[in-house]
Amino acid sequence: MDLVAILVLAYGLYYRRHHRRDLLFAYIALNVGIFAVVSLLLVQRVDIAVGFGLFGVLSIIRLRSSEITQQEIAYYFIAIVLGLVNGIAGASWPLTALLLNAVLLAVIYVGDHPQVLGRTRHQVVTLDVVHTDPDLLRADLESRLRAKVLQWEVTQVDYVRDVTVVDVRFTSAPSVRVGAR
Repeated sequence: MDLVAILVLAYGLYYRRHHRRDLLFAYIALNVGIFAVVSLLLVQRVDIAVGFGLFGVLSIIRLRSSEITQQEIAYYFIAIVLGLVNGIAGASWPLTALLLNAVLLAVIYVGDHPQVLGRTRHQVVTLDVVHTDPDLLRADLESRLRAKVLQWEVTQVDYVRDVTVVDVRFTSAPSVRVGAR
């Protein structure tokens, strides 16, 4: 059950939407490793807090060693939870584990679906001008991005090089298919 759940999460949802092969493998390896260790901890009657502490340390080290998005952290978290759920409840309460797998996968499917808030984007933009007027800054950003700016924050201004770095949240226009009338 755990292998099916992690394959649906890693390949069926994550990889098909984000196309990062390195994280596909990381999610599967993390999940299977957690499942194996939790299963062993339950059989050996070792204090489960030791196992959770180990997973926490390993997860923090892995998450800090590579730059990943908040969406990818969510997939990591679900991969960990699937391993824990299936390792702990899979043998004793298979229907409960199956229901929890379905709920977790449904939440990530809907939450990361391209049609749910899919037009909202985030980008750090470096402008070759310094704007002192917020309205002119917004107009410049909307012109360059060809989108409606929802929010922005100036993170850096360099008057010597005449450069502004802006963290922008914007709504992109729906894509137009070429050849469509």
